[in-house]
Amino acid sequence: MRTWFWTLILFIAAVALALVLREHAGNVYLVTPHYLARASLTYVVLCTLGLFIVLYVLLRLLAWFGDGPERFRLWRGRRAQRRDQTLLETGWISILEGRYEQAEKDMMKLMSKTRSQSSKVVAGLAAARAAHYQGQIAQRDQALAAARAAAGDDVRLKEASAVASAELYLDQNRTEEAIELLQGLQDASSRHLHATRLLLRAYRQQGNAERVYELTRLLVRRSGIDRQEALNHIEFAAAARLRAGGNEQFKALWSDLKSEEKLLPGIALEAALIQEREGNYDEAGRILEPAIAVSFDARLLEAYAQCPPEFVGRRLAKAEEWLRSQPNNPVLLSTLGHLCLTSQLWGQGEHYLLRSLKIQGDLRNHALLGNLYDSLGRHDEAVSYWRKAASMAGTLPVLAISRALPAADTRHDPSHTDADSLPSQDEDLPRYTYAASAVAEDLPDHGRPLPVVAEPVSPATAPSQDTLSSSSDLDDYFDTAPIPGVDLSQTSDRPRRSKD
Repeated sequence: MRTWFWTLILFIAAVALALVLREHAGNVYLVTPHYLARASLTYVVLCTLGLFIVLYVLLRLLAWFGDGPERFRLWRGRRAQRRDQTLLETGWISILEGRYEQAEKDMMKLMSKTRSQSSKVVAGLAAARAAHYQGQIAQRDQALAAARAAAGDDVRLKEASAVASAELYLDQNRTEEAIELLQGLQDASSRHLHATRLLLRAYRQQGNAERVYELTRLLVRRSGIDRQEALNHIEFAAAARLRAGGNEQFKALWSDLKSEEKLLPGIALEAALIQEREGNYDEAGRILEPAIAVSFDARLLEAYAQCPPEFVGRRLAKAEEWLRSQPNNPVLLSTLGHLCLTSQLWGQGEHYLLRSLKIQGDLRNHALLGNLYDSLGRHDEAVSYWRKAASMAGTLPVLAISRALPAADTRHDPSHTDADSLPSQDEDLPRYTYAASAVAEDLPDHGRPLPVVAEPVSPATAPSQDTLSSSSDLDDYFDTAPIPGVDLSQTSDRPRRSKD
């Protein structure tokens, strides 16, 4: 606008000057002591304008040459700024594309060349992120340290470094360091929503239910968290608080929850367990029923089936009411079968369990049917369902069928004595000399003949009494009882006894 204004002024001045010169044509005299100069008025005006233009151009040229060093410095700064911007854009595009190695090179190059404090911090944080994604933890920590050093006393840059470092530490499950960096930011301003979200994530990893509950409530008030994510955190934190508080703090903790939060499966299940431990099965059922009606969660239905027989009637009626809207829900059918078995409604329980198995095979249903058939005396069917339940539990080893147990390995027993290491009085004594004592063990006690020692072939003399006593001592170390499952008459080398 200013340009158009001055152009209009000059145009008006030129027109006015032309009119004046046209109406007042005359001469201009320049008188000096030794010289007299005369020129027309138009010529003098044109020369004056030309001189003004020449002087203006000369002064502008002198100013331009005088400002050369400063102008050159600004040009170099603009060129460096364009280079930094190009490297920064290229590096971030490489990070977004997943080319982390190239991104790290660009960012490190930018850190080494730029003179801008903010560019150094941003480049260091970006290089740390690229190294983190490559699993290069040492290079990442070096880049983070360089970024924190470059931030200096700038508050915004220090906050950016702390938040970026904490986020990378959380990916590595270094929750203590992340909390230390973020706690100061959250204390300084509760409106720092991203830092609060990261702090919530850190306490969730740490399992601190109280802090998770508080921060989730804060983010919900600030509209800084998605509703479904908030419910997930509330479910975890509230269930843990109920579990830790027990029946003593149940009323206070339960009243602190909103109505929609009481319907979350984890919270309802924990509250019902607390009531069941106190014997309040009616109250536990009233807690579970609205939560089941919303989600039909398998955990809630299984907990709903666990109750003494005197509380089954109400729960059975409620479950049959749900069955009208969920006729093909296998978990609901299994729950009905369990409740029927608890109240000894064998036929109806079998009906519900078989319907559930037709829709979805379940280990629990097979086990319940096995118990039912075992109680009814249908043992073959019970064993069949138990086997199915066992097969669903996992792959079972195939056991080899053996008629006799293997001999025990007693080599490492503390009191084991190796018979081969005992001294022998007569190595040449035949082994069949003592077979009569083993046979005599099976004879009746009355009229039992004394063991007969066979006449040895060599040597001619009988074994000494010391040798016999030593051999009888060795019998204390061996179990001569028959092996279970083995017919000794079929395996022993002794002569068979007459059955008459």
